[in-house]
Amino acid sequence: MYASKPIPEEFIYYIWENQLFDGLNLKSMTNEPVEVISTGCRNTDSGPDFFNAKVNISGTLWAGNIEVHKKASDWDKHNHTADKAYENVILHVVEHADKQIFRANGTAIPTIELKWPDYLSQNYRKLMISKAWIACQEQFFRLDPVILRLAFNRLMIDRLEEKTKDIDRILKQNCCNWSETFYQMLTRMFGFKVNASPFGLLAKIVPMHLLAKHKNSLFQMETLLYGASGLLGEELLGDDYFMLMQKEFRFLQKKYKLKTIEPHLWKFMRLRPVNFPTIRISQLATLIYRSEGLFSKMMEARNIQMLQDLFRVKASAYWDSHFRFNRKTKSVFPRELGESSANMLIINVVVPFLFVYGEKQNLDDLKDRALDFLEKIPPEDNTVIRKWKQLGVDARNAFESQALLQLKSRFCVAKKCLHCPIGNSLVRAG
Repeated sequence: MYASKPIPEEFIYYIWENQLFDGLNLKSMTNEPVEVISTGCRNTDSGPDFFNAKVNISGTLWAGNIEVHKKASDWDKHNHTADKAYENVILHVVEHADKQIFRANGTAIPTIELKWPDYLSQNYRKLMISKAWIACQEQFFRLDPVILRLAFNRLMIDRLEEKTKDIDRILKQNCCNWSETFYQMLTRMFGFKVNASPFGLLAKIVPMHLLAKHKNSLFQMETLLYGASGLLGEELLGDDYFMLMQKEFRFLQKKYKLKTIEPHLWKFMRLRPVNFPTIRISQLATLIYRSEGLFSKMMEARNIQMLQDLFRVKASAYWDSHFRFNRKTKSVFPRELGESSANMLIINVVVPFLFVYGEKQNLDDLKDRALDFLEKIPPEDNTVIRKWKQLGVDARNAFESQALLQLKSRFCVAKKCLHCPIGNSLVRAG
């Protein structure tokens, strides 16, 4: 049923690396007995596919590299004979041994043809042709839940390591200024997905050290951010608050030679009013105003409650009756940053920073604290997590929901089933 889809070379790597082939009575093309002692370490860069393997060929122990191909003739097709990186290949592993291959000095390279149970290929093909939300959706019920739970820790570490790369990149741009880097990433995240880009621009136009010069005035902090955002516009008329802020920004803009963002970059459509960028900017200003040395305070938080208290901020009083400038609302209430929004900021900014800082400074307690925070936060509620729930995987906290997001984005979307704990288990299911 699934035989029409050819097996890729990646599958042969998988068979070799996990020793799922028939290792009894292995013989080379020249009828030499071959015993595999160690398959070696997978090489994902240029050069042979596996390093530091050990094999016994006709009673002689060989240590060196392994090259894997679909067909033996692929060696010549890829011109490996002329490449010195392949001189130390001790064994050529193939699915089809269609020809003998040789080194540049004319000596033959032992070649073996792998054989493995048909059900492994069938299981793999079934996953590859699946059009479901995840390739293994129809077989998911067969999975032992323990396998997934055991994989959560590795998935979460993988996710944090990916975020580490982003932090490292921005940290280098900021000459290892942790506070500025934290501010830039926090500000970007205040826009969440919809307004992440303009919020990121805003953090660069109005850096933390500039806001620090006005640490005693929330109004001036807001003015700098609103003015640079371009949301003050060019209107000649408006309410008293708007006109006062506009006047103040003209002075500050001239003083600091500030640029402004094009207003059209901000998205309001299909957002709940409490999530409008106008509200978020004021909440961000309040957070910075209330928490001098914001980065240090985040790093010093000993428990999740301290962090959540730091993020319990609301927009300034003007926004109690507004969602946009000069447009008064009928309902009047404080525009406080919601608990779920605060948790998202902790999950996506504070936790990665704690983890990275702990790694850079060799402070394992910070890394452990970061992971502990995730276990204390409720799981995220989004379409991906809801789909996992329908499959019977109910995330108990943010640690597990983040692991599930990583599983979906890094393995399921790319159909890297051979590297996935679930896919790996299902491929091997006899």
